[in-house]
Amino acid sequence: MTGAEHTIEKPVGPTAERTPTEPVTPPVRQPRGILAVLAYLWLGAVILAAVFADVLPLAPYDRPIGAPRLAPQLGSLDLLLGTDRLGRSMLSRCVYGARVSLLVGAAAGTIGSMAGGALGMVAGYLRGRTDSLIRLVTDAMLAFPPLILLLALASVLTPSLRTILVGLTLLVIPAFIRLARANTLAWASRDFVTAARTLGATDRRILTREILPNLIPSLGAFLPVVMAALIVAEGSLSFLGMGIPPPTPSWGGMISDGKDSLSGFPHIVFVPAAFIFLTVFSLNQAGDHLRHRFDRGLRD
Repeated sequence: MTGAEHTIEKPVGPTAERTPTEPVTPPVRQPRGILAVLAYLWLGAVILAAVFADVLPLAPYDRPIGAPRLAPQLGSLDLLLGTDRLGRSMLSRCVYGARVSLLVGAAAGTIGSMAGGALGMVAGYLRGRTDSLIRLVTDAMLAFPPLILLLALASVLTPSLRTILVGLTLLVIPAFIRLARANTLAWASRDFVTAARTLGATDRRILTREILPNLIPSLGAFLPVVMAALIVAEGSLSFLGMGIPPPTPSWGGMISDGKDSLSGFPHIVFVPAAFIFLTVFSLNQAGDHLRHRFDRGLRD
């Protein structure tokens, strides 16, 4: 053996099987903020109360239970948030009013996301004249003032839950069209879509199997934010007298009923306003959390 040759001894023992590898960096887990936790708790409580309102020990929302305009007081569940100008339980009316607000927000938002998502996906994938036509209709719908559209529908048609659902659904479709179209343009240029097209996959299969699963997280994360806006819109219509007709309670209608007593009995307005604020704030927090958690566009 020459001097230039060296004997390399292999390690023995527990370190014998170790090989030099790149350092493994654990994935960074974003802590869930306290606001997101509180938002989910509030939304869960409101949803459960609205669903099981009939079995809760609450007074009927359309019957007086005491003197008018009683201040909130302890000792009675029905009087916990006071009474309105007719002596009806504010807590009962807020719980039953949550049914209207949540139903309007969830139904109009879901229908709008499905219709707008489908149109936006088709526009972003096919492009050409189809894209131009859908964008023209979308721009025309966005150019029309939302409140004027809702007031026009409510004045021409009979104010009802169906009328409000139709009007609010029309308002949110353009937003979902733009979101779905923008994401489709990005995903349609990916390698897996090109590979599927090269292998002979039809446009329908590419849209439903390749692009749609990647759009659902973005649309789903945007849905709570849209629902929050729809709840505010429904409350605005009810405040103007164009919403759900009485005696069915709604948060906006309760604010409208108590506006004349704001100076002397502010709880009649502040209680339903607090329900709207906390629900809308919670939905925005949930949407922001879901967007950071599931939107792949923020990570790719």
